[in-house]
Amino acid sequence: MSLTGLFNARWPGVALFDLDGTLVDSAPDLAAAVDRTLEQVGRKPAGIEQVRKWVGHGSPILMRRALAGKADWEPASPSDDALFDSALKLLYQNYQQLNGQHSTVYPGVEACLESLSERSCPMAVVTNKPEQFVAPLLEQMGIEHHFQLIVGGDTLSTKKPAPAPLVHAMETLHGSRGTTVMVGDSAADVNAAQAAGIPCVVVTYGYNFGRSVQALGADAVVDSLSELL
Repeated sequence: MSLTGLFNARWPGVALFDLDGTLVDSAPDLAAAVDRTLEQVGRKPAGIEQVRKWVGHGSPILMRRALAGKADWEPASPSDDALFDSALKLLYQNYQQLNGQHSTVYPGVEACLESLSERSCPMAVVTNKPEQFVAPLLEQMGIEHHFQLIVGGDTLSTKKPAPAPLVHAMETLHGSRGTTVMVGDSAADVNAAQAAGIPCVVVTYGYNFGRSVQALGADAVVDSLSELL
């Protein structure tokens, strides 16, 4: 189903896209940075398949999960927080070096972005990735020119699943709730879109913490962004 058919004849107005797991498969670089960090703090590497299940809530939570070795974590003592602070700094340093080296754009993404650009649809990346890493990754992937705005996980005081990043992007690009869509890959994207009062499309190939996206309540589920054309 096309986006025009899914929403209304006036669409597209504004399109908001998640980054990791939606536009770009960045897990190889994230996993390499996490594993290097874990080794630097004396822990065993987690591996890419595990890291894929931890991505989606931003780098601090990714590092918390990596240190705990599981998705659910609870700091047990002040020493845990000291370890976390050190590990997070190392993670940023390592990812700065690795960002984009092994990442790839998912099939169908470029065709979708090109089509929306041809229709003069304003687009933004709304991600929980720290803002400093977003533009360099988009540039390495060759898709930065499609986006008029970047909202990272630390751009505002809150991140997805809070609605504020989506509302901020929508309003900055002069969109409305009737003509703006969020495209993502996880519960964080769907929950943020629902809280913001805008429709959401999710892809099946992303990083929804290792769970199926079919039951998230999105307005549409697609295997490729090319299906939206």
